[in-house]
Amino acid sequence: MTTLTGGEAIVSGLVAHGVDTVFGLPGAQVYGLFDAFHQAQLKVIGARHEQACGYMAFGYARSSGRPGVFSVVPGPGVLNASAALLTAFGCNEPVLCVTGQVPTQFLGKGRGHLHEMPDQLATLRTYVKWAERIEHPGNAPTVVARAFQEMMSGRRGPASVEMPWDIFTQRAATVPAQVLEPMPAPQPDPDMIKQAAALVRNSKAPMIFVGSGAIEAGEEILELAEMIDAPVVAFRSGRGIVSNAHELGLTMAAAYKLWPTTDLMIAIGTRAELPASGFRWPYQPSGLKSIRIDIDPAEMRRLAADVAIVADAKAGAADLVAAVKKVGYAKSRGRREDIREATAAAQAEIQRIQPQMAYLKILREVLPANAIVTDELSQVGFASWYGFPIYQPRTFITSGYQGTLGSGFPTALGAKVANPDKPVVAITGDGGFMFGVQELATAVQFNIGVVTLVFNNNAYGNVRRDQRERFDGRVVASDLVNPDFVKLAESFGVAAARVTAPEQFKAAMEKALGHGGPVLISVEVPRDSEVSPWAFIHPPKP
Repeated sequence: MTTLTGGEAIVSGLVAHGVDTVFGLPGAQVYGLFDAFHQAQLKVIGARHEQACGYMAFGYARSSGRPGVFSVVPGPGVLNASAALLTAFGCNEPVLCVTGQVPTQFLGKGRGHLHEMPDQLATLRTYVKWAERIEHPGNAPTVVARAFQEMMSGRRGPASVEMPWDIFTQRAATVPAQVLEPMPAPQPDPDMIKQAAALVRNSKAPMIFVGSGAIEAGEEILELAEMIDAPVVAFRSGRGIVSNAHELGLTMAAAYKLWPTTDLMIAIGTRAELPASGFRWPYQPSGLKSIRIDIDPAEMRRLAADVAIVADAKAGAADLVAAVKKVGYAKSRGRREDIREATAAAQAEIQRIQPQMAYLKILREVLPANAIVTDELSQVGFASWYGFPIYQPRTFITSGYQGTLGSGFPTALGAKVANPDKPVVAITGDGGFMFGVQELATAVQFNIGVVTLVFNNNAYGNVRRDQRERFDGRVVASDLVNPDFVKLAESFGVAAARVTAPEQFKAAMEKALGHGGPVLISVEVPRDSEVSPWAFIHPPKP
């Protein structure tokens, strides 16, 4: 055994799990922990707001597949970071929050100690997968190991551990840190696989839907798709699992054109938000059959399927491929041509979403296939869901169903820390960017070379459009007065440029990508000039 402080014992557990970077904002309750970070020579990326710490950890995890770790003070610090934890929960990413607590003698007393919450642990448990308190240094390595085990087992998700203020510096005999293997995933039921293969054999026009749960199953899904001539479509998180450069890798805009004749939905590692009737797409074709493969058994009651296979996406897809090979599949004549025509028609139709598509086209031209893009809630961000081709998984990062305004820029910072050799671009709007503008200082301090695109229409553009169209033109609190973003960026020491038209954008992007450090491009867009991108996200029933 080794004598360690509580902070040192936590860090020993982090190091054992390969953690070398922590995003954090120190405060009194976690001084002992941050000192332990320093002593262990972990890289600590400081921030100017707790929410940024959480979103940087989220971007780190989503872009790399490795757990992202951040630390903030309890109470208001945890609450400020809660949006990022909730996003990690919704996007199934392993993000660990390490926080403090009031001193041991004040636990549960309700005396109003600094940063005290009535029940922080209970609050955390409502939006993370697993949370626990560490009340003795000797327990820390085991609790940390359990946190990682929970994050990486089954349906992945965030976790949190808290430690009372005084325990971070208390010394005690501590067992060596350990790594617990992920809990075994449920194995595909052979009978369910046979039933699924029978549905596939009898289908003429199947369509495959994928989400973030299928990121590691790309090879198996592509093999299945090519075997049965099925288009593969993702809404947000699964984009790139099958490349949009492949004729079977479709955007939602192209896939919807094939939806009326689809007779089988195969959903792998996804909530199936697009095809779930009335959610995004307004209907399901008559007689549609469905197969779901998901590691989370709760998904099967949330959206019932004709055949429900509870299994890891990779294992389930591999078994389905083998079973379909065994029973055989007769491809429909002309299916590939129909798919190509749908893609071409959708590509032509989305060109009316201007000026967003003009900017996205140029952005795709100048970025390599492995570049990482975060979308942010903005008119260009929305259009990117279907108007920006994605070629590799983990290269298009959104805040998922949380739709957190302001998440894109700090998420991009974390992605760049995890992937220093890849270009990282944050698509933001003027409204959302101002939620985290202070993190320009973080980008400069740690030389995080993200290219941030601020599309400035001097409004919460989507809100303003909705107000004008749905409430007789009455606009309330959606017009904005903004700083000069170029001057603001330069005041932080960030290189900056201004663009007022798409024809200026390519040169600005190429220069930004060659800079190496953080760059901001302010793209000036006249208010109310953007065509609504929503016709392809909530399409009408044909």
